[in-house]
Amino acid sequence: MPKYAFFKGRIVPIEEAKVSVMTHAFNYGTGCFEGIRAYWNEEEEQLFVFHLEEHFARLLRSCRILHIQIPYTVAELCEITLDLLRREGFREDAYIRPLAYKADEIIGVRLHDVSDEFTMFSAPFGRYLEQEEGAHVHISSWRRVDDNAVPARAKITGAYINSALAKTDAILSGFDEALVLTDNGHISEGSAENFFMVRHGHLVTP
Repeated sequence: MPKYAFFKGRIVPIEEAKVSVMTHAFNYGTGCFEGIRAYWNEEEEQLFVFHLEEHFARLLRSCRILHIQIPYTVAELCEITLDLLRREGFREDAYIRPLAYKADEIIGVRLHDVSDEFTMFSAPFGRYLEQEEGAHVHISSWRRVDDNAVPARAKITGAYINSALAKTDAILSGFDEALVLTDNGHISEGSAENFFMVRHGHLVTP
């Protein structure tokens, strides 16, 4: 379990990183996030974070779509992440979850005139799927959200109900994971991972 979180501008004990039940993002899904992996190298005794700058560049693109403004650059977000990981002191693989969200404690469906906040935590995290080699998957009956309805180009918290429906349907049907199709019937992704295949010796992905 994590011991710390970055919350309201500083690193605090995880127990202090709390939001109200009235928080806008909790009620309406008005937040965006990244899922960043860090891998422990036993030989070098170092934790290596995977494509940190690229993840935060994408987070800021998601923020723009949701009219969220946070007072940090990509470089500053990277430094906050490293500070948090140093405080945690993990000696194993970890997962980093930065979140930007609408923070006012109000009722009302909108993105304008609502204040914004940024938070982040990290936790030990190994394999996402227990059966990474030879996983049993099925084609989900739930289609990927259309980008003109809920912009899938952004990692929006509320949109992940689409992934949750697909994942739970797969598990309850006896599979390890689901493959999700677009509205026109092409493979898009898994419930929470990209889809890759080898074609003529080359790795390709949607």
